[in-house]
Amino acid sequence: MTMTTTTKKTTNKKSPQEKAVKLPANPFIFEILDLVSTQRTKEKKIEVLKEYETDALKTIFIWNFDETVISMLPSGDVPFNKNEVPIGTDHTSLRREYKHLYNFVKGGNDTLSQIRRETMFIQILEGLHPREAELICLVKDKKLSDKYKITYDVVQKAYPDIQWGGRS
Repeated sequence: MTMTTTTKKTTNKKSPQEKAVKLPANPFIFEILDLVSTQRTKEKKIEVLKEYETDALKTIFIWNFDETVISMLPSGDVPFNKNEVPIGTDHTSLRREYKHLYNFVKGGNDTLSQIRRETMFIQILEGLHPREAELICLVKDKKLSDKYKITYDVVQKAYPDIQWGGRS
């Protein structure tokens, strides 16, 4: 009688979070932050941030993490109508709107009246995808880390070119 031997085949299964996820071209900022949040190590988070580096993303991080950036908007919930149309039809994005964010911080555009500043902010929110509007509301209150697993340390290592401090 001959004996046969079998070898157990092992596969290197990665968890869904660890699989190499590729975002579409020009992803929404919330998609990038979602992907970063699912990474288990600081190194992976930094790698994803570097891969999807944009000026819009850096601007969001500066407003959120730089203590010298002072929001000129009231803290708390913002009363606005969410843009509920399907993705790809009638949304703008933070990739386009980030250039206007200087209007909402101290020293950015001090000639605006408070009512005009708040009206402009609501108009931007109403044009954004609801998840990007939520994101920018978190950033104005410096609470991005409440929703996304991203720290100042990770951002600082991913973007060493950002100059922190001395902004207001």
